[in-house]
Amino acid sequence: MGTLLPSSTQDHEKSEQQNTLYIQHQKDVDAGALFVLKSKGSWVHCGYHLTTSIVAAPLLSLPYAFTFLGWTGGVFFLVIAAIVTFYSYNILSLVLEHQAKLGNRQLRFRDMARDILGPNWGRYFVGPIQFAVCYGVVVACILLGGQCMKAIYVLSNPNGSMKLYEFVIVFGCFMLILAQIPSFHSLRHVNLVSLVLCLLYSACAAAGSIYIGNSSKGPEKSYSLKGDTENRVFGIFNALSIIATTYGNGIIPEIQATLAPPVKGKMFKGLSVCYAIVIVTFFSVTISGYWAFGNESQGLILSNFVDNGKPLLPKWFVYMSNVFTIAQLSAVGAVYLQPTNEVLEQTFADPKSPEFSSRNVIPRVISRSLAITIATIIAAMLPFFGDINSLIGAFGFMPLDFVLPVIFYNLTFKPSKRSPIFWLNVTIAVVFSTLGAISAIAAVRQIVLDAKNYKLFANV
Repeated sequence: MGTLLPSSTQDHEKSEQQNTLYIQHQKDVDAGALFVLKSKGSWVHCGYHLTTSIVAAPLLSLPYAFTFLGWTGGVFFLVIAAIVTFYSYNILSLVLEHQAKLGNRQLRFRDMARDILGPNWGRYFVGPIQFAVCYGVVVACILLGGQCMKAIYVLSNPNGSMKLYEFVIVFGCFMLILAQIPSFHSLRHVNLVSLVLCLLYSACAAAGSIYIGNSSKGPEKSYSLKGDTENRVFGIFNALSIIATTYGNGIIPEIQATLAPPVKGKMFKGLSVCYAIVIVTFFSVTISGYWAFGNESQGLILSNFVDNGKPLLPKWFVYMSNVFTIAQLSAVGAVYLQPTNEVLEQTFADPKSPEFSSRNVIPRVISRSLAITIATIIAAMLPFFGDINSLIGAFGFMPLDFVLPVIFYNLTFKPSKRSPIFWLNVTIAVVFSTLGAISAIAAVRQIVLDAKNYKLFANV
């Protein structure tokens, strides 16, 4: 009877059997895949995870990126980054689907690098870069959460004595609880709430900017580029790094690993949901924010809502915008902690014992708590982490999200050198490798320039 089935049905059953066998194999050897990267989700859940990992608080810094690029350059690079990342994430998903069909379902970025580029690439290049990027995002989320909490505190109590590092520690304690959620799949409901929150604070940012821009309270609008020629050139590459970081993901394979087999076509649906929200939030916040504040746009556009300690909007509106942002930052931090959790689980857990046995729960709680504690200490010590995060974006998000997907596609499917897709992929790899290298230099330069302001546990 098997020979009478349509080929698509046979492929479906074959893929499902292969995925099942792979997961069973994982149960014998890999606690990280078994306990953290559970393959149980639907494409809707995938959309939630993708949205939380891409549509996050860094989008509130996009008007600031425009201060280095101006209207034309800003809109151009914002659109190009959206097109390239949507394309890159989709072809990365196609490579994963192809490998799964061959009976080798890859659950992690480093697995892809190991199988496609060689074991050393996964162990010494992709693995460390991904870990640094994801853990850096966790640190940045804790710092941003603390800064938003401090903004609320200063507005309500201008003469208060609490320091930034105290708010960072409070937010870190909240993250300590959220970090104990056992698996990536378990975050699906949290990430649904996160999706709603990112729409809410983006709406607040856009509405607040439009209100101030139309009133006499805002600054005098100027869209001219500041600084001399050298600063403008390096500013452009800093801005490109900010945009790349904002669109960055770095965990596409891990998100696809949460899908229940067969995975064919599910990632595209999830990405379509995500990018519908990307377009609404990124463009509304960026255009309204830069229009309202011009080259006075600050690193976090919500900071423009307060001028010399005086809110330019009703206090309740500023509070609400920051609360929405704080709540979503906790979800983003929990998502980007998953690669760390997976490595910790793989190292300390026993796949042959039940997931919630004392043998696995105790090491899980200790290791995850330690990971969050270290991230909180780093965030409190280095409140200028934005400069460092820009460097991580150039070194991390550029190769992971712009360069490696097209290389993986060309090496896996081997398109003809006469085909447009081959040269499109080569062009993307070359252009964004170059941009990544220059952006890294620009980020290092900015760190050197700002070094005189660095002070451990500074109250900025």
